[in-house]
Amino acid sequence: MSAHQRSALFIDGANLYSATKALGADIDYRRLLKEFQSRDQLVRAFYYTAIVEDQEYSSIRPLIDWLDYNGFCVVTKPAKEFVDSMGRRKVKGNMDIELAIDALELAPRIDHMVLFSGDGDFRSLVEAMQRRGVRVTVVSTIQTQPAMIADDLRRQADEFIDLAHLLGRIGRDAGERAVRNQDARGPDTRGQADTPTRSRGETPERSARPSAALESRYGIRQDEVAPDA
Repeated sequence: MSAHQRSALFIDGANLYSATKALGADIDYRRLLKEFQSRDQLVRAFYYTAIVEDQEYSSIRPLIDWLDYNGFCVVTKPAKEFVDSMGRRKVKGNMDIELAIDALELAPRIDHMVLFSGDGDFRSLVEAMQRRGVRVTVVSTIQTQPAMIADDLRRQADEFIDLAHLLGRIGRDAGERAVRNQDARGPDTRGQADTPTRSRGETPERSARPSAALESRYGIRQDEVAPDA
């Protein structure tokens, strides 16, 4: 990696959540940001998630607020609800198109794309970015049964980083996870279809500083240096 190499992070929120849950871990997004700022000249850090609009309280909203407040570009859209053949209510949210459009638009301005997802649907996007001269690193894991990354996506990437090996630098330690789990009133990161801070193209109001409790829980501080977003 080079400090002169311009890079961007593209985080598939639902997929990353599933991978970290399967590994029994939590992500410290402040540490994640610092880790990749130290590797390259980080120009963007995108986080994608679908949301359910009719929820009174969203368990993921504090996390999205912090990401949006601390340099991540949060991209959301409403999740679609439907009833399956067994009469069960299902919620579906897919951010593949939004992520792909942002990546292709940014391709002329970056040298390196870091994709946090194991979704095989992104293989064609990775190939398209490579044709434009962008090196692509994919972050997921093969340490679970089954593996969280599609084999064709792993083969297409220029580099594969196993999330399990990265957790020592971007994960939350066991003590911090225990404190968060004991806070029954505090939000968690269960589910990726929740209330957004903003939709694409909107600029959030940032007049109020988030609480110290949430700052401790999610590991993101206002005074951290954020990427050029």
